[in-house]
Formats: sequence, C-alpha cells, structure tokens
Amino acid sequence: MIRVLIADDQALIRGGFRSLLDAEDDVEVVAEAADGAEAVRLAAETRPDVVLMDIRMPKLDGLEATRRIVADPRASGAHIVVVTTFELDEYVAEAIRAGASGFLVKDTEPAELVRAVRVAAAGDALLSPTVTRRLLAQVAESTRAVKAVPGLDHLTDREREVLVTVAEGLSNDEIAAKLFLSPSTVKTHVSRTMTKLAARDRAQLVVAAYESGLVRPGWGS
Repeated sequence: MIRVLIADDQALIRGGFRSLLDAEDDVEVVAEAADGAEAVRLAAETRPDVVLMDIRMPKLDGLEATRRIVADPRASGAHIVVVTTFELDEYVAEAIRAGASGFLVKDTEPAELVRAVRVAAAGDALLSPTVTRRLLAQVAESTRAVKAVPGLDHLTDREREVLVTVAEGLSNDEIAAKLFLSPSTVKTHVSRTMTKLAARDRAQLVVAAYESGLVRPGWGS
C-alpha cells in the first residue's frame, strides 16, 4: 500500500486529490496538511511514501518544508512531488535541488496523478525528457561553478555513461536501447550509481550530473 500525504492550503485541491487517490486499491491518503509546517509535522508522524507538496503555502512554503522533511530521519524515506500551477514555476528547480522527486501541474489528468504517485513511490524521477532538460537547465544556470560531487570518482565508466543518459531524461528502457544493454542491467547500474552518490532518486542523479559538470546545459536538447 502506497501511503500519501497531501499538503496544500486549498481544501478543494486536497479533497479532490484525496477522492482520486483513495479510489485506488493500492493507495491510501494518510494525512492532509494545510500549510508547510503542518506538512513537516505530519510527515514525521505518519511516515508517508509520497508527499504531494504545494509550493505556495502559509507559515512555511513547500520549498522549506521539502528541505525539512528530507533532513528528518523520521520522514526521509518520503518521495516528494511538487504540485504547482505552472509547469516551470520558478521554485520547482530549487525544490528538485532540495530533494523533491519531481513535479506535477495542478490541472493534470486524474490518471496522471495516480501514475505520478506510483512512479514516485517506486523511486523514479517524475520528469519527462523534455521537461527534464528545461527544468535542469535552470538548475545548471544557478550552478555555473562546477563543484565536487562526493562519490563521483567511485563510478565506473559504464555508470558514468548511464548517469549522463539519466540526466538526459531517458527511461531505463530508452537507456538500454541507446547503450545496447538489457533493462535489468541498466536498473542495476542506476541503483549502484544512486548508492555511490547517496542520491534519493533519479532526480537527484540529474542534479549531481549537472552540478559536477558531467552534463552541460543544452546537451540532449
């Protein structure tokens, strides 16, 4: 069962999300938060698998709430999906850097919301290839100076190659086709790379690839 926390200051949004998710056999909404501070508290108390996090909330915004949840050992296993009104909300890139797994726009189709929760719970980055390039370009722009990424030197050549393709926004199947590997082998490489870089999920791998200079803005576009 996938446990979900919904954090949004609009009761109508929370109610709509709850109705959609509670209708699924494998999803359970364990709590709702009307502000960021409440989201942090409830994440620690309920330990959800996925948090649907609004950015603009009172008391504590979604960005700071994301940072605090990721830093809290009691809730650090939660995968945070930022829910925003605009596809390229100015804060989304920073939320990804803070530890969010991806993002959704609020007017997304119901089936896409459910899929997003399942994808996030599985530890996959919720970013399409096109959006990945546009969104992470923002991350790259704010990180012009290349910095050392702990663990990068421990990657094998193949793992570095896989990391680059992950940063391009490719799925495991797409990476397998591009590198002439089996999907299971790609999954193993991605998993080992995440472990070596202490990355929470694929979104964090993309951030690491840009911050280290392994991938530059404009690649794969």
